[in-house]
Amino acid sequence: MTDPAAPTPRRTVRARIELDVRETAELVWSVAVADGVPRESEVLSVTVDGEPVQVREQVVSDGARLHVCTAPPGRLSLAYDATLSGRAEAALVDPVDDIVYRRPSRYAESDELGPTAWAEFARLEGKDLLDAVSSWVGTQLYYVSGSSRPTDGATQTLLARQGVCRDFAHLVIAMLRARNVPARLVSVYAPGLTPMDFHAVVEAAIDGAWQVVDATTLAPRQSLVRVATGRDASDTAFLTVQSGRADLTSMSVDATVEGDLPTDDVQDLVALG
Repeated sequence: MTDPAAPTPRRTVRARIELDVRETAELVWSVAVADGVPRESEVLSVTVDGEPVQVREQVVSDGARLHVCTAPPGRLSLAYDATLSGRAEAALVDPVDDIVYRRPSRYAESDELGPTAWAEFARLEGKDLLDAVSSWVGTQLYYVSGSSRPTDGATQTLLARQGVCRDFAHLVIAMLRARNVPARLVSVYAPGLTPMDFHAVVEAAIDGAWQVVDATTLAPRQSLVRVATGRDASDTAFLTVQSGRADLTSMSVDATVEGDLPTDDVQDLVALG
C-alpha cells in the first residue's frame, strides 16, 4: 500500500479548448481541479472573439467545481492553468455513496453484465476482487484511440473488445457493481499519460475508503488529480451544452509533475489525491 503521508511533488495542469458558438449557448465546464485539492495558483478564463465572458462557479456535493457561462456567437476560447501542491484528503464512503454507486447507470450496465461478473469473479472479495477485475478488463480490451462512440456503454465495450479510457472504466465499474461493490468514475488530469488528454479512472469502495483503479495502466495513479466524480461519463463530461449550439474545434490538455513520475505498483491500494 502506498504511504499517504509521503510528500506529493508539485503538479501543474493546463487545458485549452476552442469552440465555434453558432447560437448563444449556455455552457457548463468541468475542467477545474476538484474542491479540496491544494492549489498554489489557478486561473480560468473564457473569451469570445477576444472579449471576456463572465463565468459563475458552482461546487457540487462530491467536490466537482462546475463553471457556467452564457456565450454569444463567435470563436470561444477557454484557458485553464493550475499549480498544485500537496494532496486532497482521502475520500471516505458515506451511506449514500454505498447505495448510489451500487446501482446500474447509463454507461455501466451492471444488471446486464451480472452473469458475466459472477461467472468470472464469484469466489473473490475485497482487494482480491478489485485486482482481478482490473486485470481482467485490462486483458480483455485493446486500447484503441477513436474506437468507441460517445453512446457506447460497458456491454458494447465488452462485445467490441476495444475502447478508450472511459470504456475501460465503465467495464470495471459494471463488473464491480454487479458484485455489489460501490464503484464510480472520476475524470482526472494524469501526468505521464500518452497521448495526453483528460483521463477517466475508477474509484471502488474497499473497507470504507475509495481506492483508485485504472485498468489501462497508462499513468501512475499517485500523480492523478481529481476533476469530477460521478456514476459514469454522463456525470463527468468536460463540457455540457445546456442550450444553443456550440461545436468543439480544438482541445489540448497537459499535466506534469515536478521531478520524476512516481512508480506505480498495480498491487498497491492507492487513494486519489
